[in-house]
Amino acid sequence: MHHSIAAIATAHGVSSISIIRVSGGDALRIAKKISHLDKIIPRHAHLTSLYNADNNLIDQAIMIYFVSPYSFTGEDIVEFQCHGGMIVAQEILDTITSYGVRLAQAGEFSKRAFLNGKIDLTKAEAISKLIEAKSVDAAKILAKQMKGELKNFVDESREALLRSLAYSEVMIDYAEEDIPDDIMESIVSQLDGLTALISDIVEASHRRRGLIEGFKVAIIGKPNVGKSSLLNALLSYDRAIVSEIAGTTRDTIEEQVRIGSHIIRLVDTAGIRESQDSIEQIGIERTLASVEDADVIVALFDSARVCDEEDEKIFTILDNLEDKHIIVARNKIDLKQIFSSPRLNDFDSIEVSAKKSFSTLTQRLETLFNSIGEGEELMLISARQIEAVTKTKEAILEAKSPLLEGELEFFSYHLQEAVKQLSSISKPYDNEEILDKMFGEFCLGK
Repeated sequence: MHHSIAAIATAHGVSSISIIRVSGGDALRIAKKISHLDKIIPRHAHLTSLYNADNNLIDQAIMIYFVSPYSFTGEDIVEFQCHGGMIVAQEILDTITSYGVRLAQAGEFSKRAFLNGKIDLTKAEAISKLIEAKSVDAAKILAKQMKGELKNFVDESREALLRSLAYSEVMIDYAEEDIPDDIMESIVSQLDGLTALISDIVEASHRRRGLIEGFKVAIIGKPNVGKSSLLNALLSYDRAIVSEIAGTTRDTIEEQVRIGSHIIRLVDTAGIRESQDSIEQIGIERTLASVEDADVIVALFDSARVCDEEDEKIFTILDNLEDKHIIVARNKIDLKQIFSSPRLNDFDSIEVSAKKSFSTLTQRLETLFNSIGEGEELMLISARQIEAVTKTKEAILEAKSPLLEGELEFFSYHLQEAVKQLSSISKPYDNEEILDKMFGEFCLGK
């Protein structure tokens, strides 16, 4: 961390401003060279001209200096807020690097903030996810985590485990004495309570993951029921080819669309039927894979056609789905109604018209997503966090049996593993490998 680093911290493209960030011991030196200012006041917005290495004017911009340790990274930081567009920002960055500052790696600013004790891993991951949040509910959850909600849970749970571990270590030193019943009951009660809490948190995190990543909604049905027409209607433009020829859609088509306060991933799939066409068969296989991966299934049926074997096959597929939200939609209600099946009573059934009105579907989806977002449960926002608490729970369960049998050395061993796994959520033991992997997923300039 001896080298100063620099990066453009704003997204590529045309915008009103672009931000270039420099962090490290050379930040102030670079600021003086580029601005030609002798005196730079910390935390003061300086409106100044910026010059390249040949003393040619680049831009007039805002420059702010944050002195160590009162900055995001804990190091000296200078931010240049120039006019938007990549040409000006890139010229400023090129000038900075010409003075010996290297380009930052992905996530390196946040990594330095962690290593300098400015943030822990729970806050770092929340920062990363907040940039990509797909709903208002996700932003609220991540804001709580940035304020320390998950860190507090880890600290409190770790303290409870350490108390149980301390009791065990004391009793090991006095092995000839019997363990008092009240201490045994207290330890068992604490461990049972923690494992139950972890189970609830993991279940809620899986159920609500779409709030962070975007819910995936797959539209399925036999050929020519209007799946592509519905996709185009929801997107408000012709994304998929619509044709009377069965099997026109050969592959899955995925697009993002906003439903209420949620950005969802909408998937149009190939029609499900028996087919001898090898390419169409591949499309159908991908359809079934999309169904397994989706959070919500919209099963579309043509209300202007008689229910047949292909429709019944769709119902059979729905019967075999577990832990999926299923909406059965009868399309083409603007035409004469012919479709009828007692199976409609087994599912949440609505009527839509891809050509005239599909508001019933969007309202049902919005209500569903809002209900998933409700609740105050703590949420784990990454696979790493879920894996850590799951291993914590496993270690606690493995520790319980030796505790009840009085084998305190084995109990302590498993409980130490639980403490290690739980602590890794906010500060892992094997820093370098885990940090490089995690922060490498960040965007540049963050």
